[in-house]
Amino acid sequence: MTAADVFAHPASRLSLEVFRLNGALIAVGDALVAPLGLTSARWQVMGAVAEARGRLPVAGIARNMGLVRQSVQRIADELEAEGILHFVANPHHRRARLVQLTERGAALFDAASASWLALADTLVAALGAGEVDRAVALLRAARESLQPPDREEEAS
Repeated sequence: MTAADVFAHPASRLSLEVFRLNGALIAVGDALVAPLGLTSARWQVMGAVAEARGRLPVAGIARNMGLVRQSVQRIADELEAEGILHFVANPHHRRARLVQLTERGAALFDAASASWLALADTLVAALGAGEVDRAVALLRAARESLQPPDREEEAS
């Protein structure tokens, strides 16, 4: 098997395009949230906290994001130090505190979301809502086929 064979494989082409898209999203996200003093990584963690409505600890957020707990913990600790997130007691686990946005964090997330939605509308207009829905379904199916069976339900 040659490198050309690897790169010609449909799954390789899909994976490379996803990697490139991820890089483009990070670059656009960094530019979008820089005026708010954020990075894409911080905005991503804030979004995961907002989506979970403050009901998940760092490990659950990391699992939902497909990231390692330590990197999410580092960002969450930085955001806590800046008054953007805070940790609260978890009634289900004494040590795994729940992560929540502060009032300041919610306002920052709302501002970032407003900027994103303008760009998102442009993206959907260019691609078509139906195509975006099909792409989401395809990417979800690919992700789920790569996950161990016991994680499929948690990450969907």
